Amino acid sequence: MSKAITSLVSKAPTLAKGFLDSSRPKLNTFLKYARVELAPPKPSEFPQVVQGFNKLMNSARTGSWKNIPVREAWLNTLIALEISFCFFIGECIGKGTIIAYQV
Repeated sequence: MSKAITSLVSKAPTLAKGFLDSSRPKLNTFLKYARVELAPPKPSEFPQVVQGFNKLMNSARTGSWKNIPVREAWLNTLIALEISFCFFIGECIGKGTIIAYQV
């Protein structure tokens, strides 16, 4: 048994190096996209936000939201669910319980 443990301990640095070498490209790709996607909006991007909001309000007023493809509607539904789940999970974390606020 001690020979097996000794063998495993002697292979650990090689296994760790292999793991790091194989995960480094994936980590670099993640960091590249995380810098762009997780960054807060810049002041120069606010006109685009206002334009998108106006477009959303216009489509709600005219009913053109009914004419979007199923794929886009499904994607919008998934995004709305993600936002609502994050909100409710944040609420549960903030209040410290699932059921109700502790008064």
